[in-house]
Amino acid sequence: MALGWHCERFEALNAGKLYEVLALRSLVFVLEQRCIYLDPDGLDPKCWHLQGRGEQDELWAYARLLPPLLKGPQQTLPMIGRVVTASGARGAGQGRALMRQAIAECARLWPGQGIDIGAQAHLQGFYASLGFVPTSAPYDEDGIAHIDMRRAAGDPA
Repeated sequence: MALGWHCERFEALNAGKLYEVLALRSLVFVLEQRCIYLDPDGLDPKCWHLQGRGEQDELWAYARLLPPLLKGPQQTLPMIGRVVTASGARGAGQGRALMRQAIAECARLWPGQGIDIGAQAHLQGFYASLGFVPTSAPYDEDGIAHIDMRRAAGDPA
């Protein structure tokens, strides 16, 4: 499955695209992973929204790109978050394609800067294969073990 990549600011998302994004995030994070939290957290309007879309413009993969300092002065680097692939796109390398595209978009939007993520701990090896290294001990977030990781600026994906 070849995906077309679109990276848009919040205001460029029409109601239908925004609905698809929120529905996919809720399906995976709230229903599949059983994490009860308010997904629309107030950050989306200031973020970039990376979407992997199929031939019929259906949403298969998504990541939210946060500019530096959006979450406060402690967030000095851009962040990739809300990384998600639809169940029908899993197992075909779309997660890796999504992350490579997210890394490339971060380099384009915020050149010369590293990238931070808060990764689910069981995916640490996957993110390490993309150049991310742990920067924290594991911690609990919404009942799932997470670990903070960072990718240095200029590392090849």
